[in-house]
Amino acid sequence: MNEPAKKLAGKFVVIDGPDGAGKTTQLKLLADHLRGEGVAVREVCDPGGTVIGEKIRAILLDNSHAEMAVGCEVLLYMASRVQLTVEVIGPALQKDECVLCDRWVSSTVAYQVAGGAATANEILDVYKIALRDMRPDLTIILNVPAEIGLARLTAEPDRMEAKGLEFHQKVRQLFLRQAEAAPQIFAVVDGRGEIQEVQRRIRDVIAKWDWK
Repeated sequence: MNEPAKKLAGKFVVIDGPDGAGKTTQLKLLADHLRGEGVAVREVCDPGGTVIGEKIRAILLDNSHAEMAVGCEVLLYMASRVQLTVEVIGPALQKDECVLCDRWVSSTVAYQVAGGAATANEILDVYKIALRDMRPDLTIILNVPAEIGLARLTAEPDRMEAKGLEFHQKVRQLFLRQAEAAPQIFAVVDGRGEIQEVQRRIRDVIAKWDWK
């Protein structure tokens, strides 16, 4: 097993950030790069990634569910996460695969706290009950101003994307606040610029991270 494969075996890495930050694109590029380095990679997305999780995702993002309470959102996100962990993430980590996840609980903290009806501590308490010790080894936050992120969206906005600029500005700040509070498990990467330029920044973080 080569050095990158050794370092990343059994590691759980999340790429997160505001809408339009480029998470999905960058995760796919990183996965391809790591596989080229001999790393066994499992790609997952949150919410979703399982039959049950995809049904929950559809409920969460449906524009006809505008009346959904923040507490309901939090519990649905956690339910999808539990199913994904039991079916996919846990088994992959046990096989020493590196799990790359598109969003995780850092998104719930950012979006649902921005919604104004939950605190970060309340959300993390629910997370602890639902998922116990399942924590990412590293969460990379792709940092882009809300104006830039929203301008990048090309499809019809889903229920969360359609919440407006002020909401998404709060979301960005809440992502950055999480990273500032826990630099041992978060890294912030500038998400502006060309796709390959951003990818190089992410690879640099991965290469230099103190994997324990």
